[in-house]
Amino acid sequence: MTVRYETSRPDDREVRERMKAIAQERRRFGYRRLLVMLRREGLAVNHKKLFRLYREEKLAVRRRGRKRAIGARAPMLVPLRPDERWSLDFVSDQLTDGRLTVGSLLTEPFRIHSIKEPRCRSRSGAY
Repeated sequence: MTVRYETSRPDDREVRERMKAIAQERRRFGYRRLLVMLRREGLAVNHKKLFRLYREEKLAVRRRGRKRAIGARAPMLVPLRPDERWSLDFVSDQLTDGRLTVGSLLTEPFRIHSIKEPRCRSRSGAY
């Protein structure tokens, strides 16, 4: 005779099979949505038990892939004269007393224009 505890868990075959079938059919459903579906079908399942079964069956919500642009980018044309292409760049710098100065740089291949904001920002973010 042994003194060790033996688990007496009921057979969860029906819940496992139905859970896997719904997960195959609805790939974007997590265990919470599966719980709702199973309860609608009349299977009474605890959410903690369903999560344990979900993990034991190695089910997971399928991640969607990143949508990528189709085709190749067109090469940027080299400007031949002034005012054909402009670029805007935001720059910031920190003064010795901790204040931030914010400005923007308007560039063109033939010349650069500096547009500096007259106000300085302190570390608290107030002007």
